[in-house]
This record gives sequence, structure tokens and C-alpha cells, in this order.
Amino acid sequence: VQLQASGGGLVQPGGSLKLSCTASGNTVSIKAMGWYRQAPGNQRELVAVRTRDGILTYADSVKGRFSISRENARAPLSLQMNSLKPEDTGVYYCAATTTARTMAAAWRSTEYDCWGQGTQVTVSS
Repeated sequence: VQLQASGGGLVQPGGSLKLSCTASGNTVSIKAMGWYRQAPGNQRELVAVRTRDGILTYADSVKGRFSISRENARAPLSLQMNSLKPEDTGVYYCAATTTARTMAAAWRSTEYDCWGQGTQVTVSS
């Protein structure tokens, strides 16, 4: 599976951005997809997960502001980010797991075996 992320940029606090992730290759093997982010000096953190069945879950830090979606099996995975804060700044990565069989497993970073390149999101005035 290959993943290609896009859509990052510079936005003012309170603004919005939409990230996209296109998957190719053996996509039928994907059990769940997620969006990670990594701020300078911090560990990579998972912020949103969408399972193959369409179940969505979010980290508390983005709940109510971020929305992960995928219109159909062939569409890109999107992350709509609203009410952005400076602390949302970081490099955002889309990732896929071909092994996670539960939602709990889909929140374990060790389950993710496919990664896209990062896209920079900067929230600053």
C-alpha cells in the first residue's frame, strides 16, 4: 500500500484546513486508516482513526474540531480541521494498518505498517 498526503499549509488561529490522503496498491488489505501529527520536539501522536467499516474516533485534543471522512472506497481519506489552534502545528501523516482487527488495536502505533509522507500544517498569526 502506498499513501500520498496533501493539503497542508499556513493558516491563522481559528481557521480551517483540509488534508487528503490517497491510497494505492493493495488497498483491500487496509483495516483502518489514521492521521498522525508530530510537533517539533514531540512524539508522533494519533489524532483520528477511520476503520474499514466507517467507525470514526478522535483524540480528545481534536474532538469536535477535526473530522475524518472518506466518501467511498475509492475516494481519498480526508481530515477536515476547523477552529485550528497554534498547538495543532506540526507535520501531519496519514497511515494505514493492514493488521489491526479492533478499534483498540487501531489506536496502537505499532499496528501501522504503511505511511505517507508528511504534510506541514502551521497555525500562526
